[in-house]
Amino acid sequence: MRSPITLRGAELLRVELRKLKAEDRPTVIRAIADARSHGDLSENAEYHAAREQQGFIEGRIKEIEWRLAHAEVIDPAALPDSGKVVFGATVDLAPVAGGADVSYQIVGDDEADIRRGLISINSPIARALIGKKPGDEVEVAAPGGAHSFEILAVRLG
Repeated sequence: MRSPITLRGAELLRVELRKLKAEDRPTVIRAIADARSHGDLSENAEYHAAREQQGFIEGRIKEIEWRLAHAEVIDPAALPDSGKVVFGATVDLAPVAGGADVSYQIVGDDEADIRRGLISINSPIARALIGKKPGDEVEVAAPGGAHSFEILAVRLG
């Protein structure tokens, strides 16, 4: 099954992958070679730290390559504007119980960062919002309890 990701999210993963392959991997390989030149590897903390870092880098490279291979890249700006909430849309919400308005963009799992207003397509709030339009009220069953919001606006791009 393919996972949705925005065009921006896919590009960020590609940038990270290029950095890992072009900068981080060669740096750690040099560090391993340097540590080996110091002799006994069994008690060489630099060598073990570099090997651990190499394992992390190689694991992250494999993870990013897998995610990109199984991603369905969607450009929110290229989607037809139906006025409804879809993947990639930015939604302005007003809490029905009062409080400050909030804005969220619905993105793929890899891109989600609530502090930046990016919520996963698989989150309870995104699932409640999909298909709705401005003026609709949605109730979100969240771990902290149910919350109701009115959709103020939906923007693509």
